[in-house]
Amino acid sequence: MAKNNGSLSNRINVLRAERKMTQKDLAEKVGVSRQTIISIEKGNYTPSLVLAFEIANAFGVDINDVFQLKKNEEV
Repeated sequence: MAKNNGSLSNRINVLRAERKMTQKDLAEKVGVSRQTIISIEKGNYTPSLVLAFEIANAFGVDINDVFQLKKNEEV
C-alpha cells in the first residue's frame, strides 16, 4: 500500500491582491525575503509551520484560509 502524501496549496496571491499588498510588503511583515514569498506562492517552497502562521496573521485570517492540504490518492 502506498503512503498517502499530500501537497500544500495556498491563496497568498489572492489575499495580497484583496489587500493591495505587494510581495515585498508581505515579506517585510513576516521577516523573510521577497523571493521566499514568491517561492511559497508558486508552490516551490513549503513554509515552516511558524512562517505559515505568521503569514496568516499578517492577513488577519485563520491559517486554513491561506493554506490547504490536498491529499494525493493512494496508488
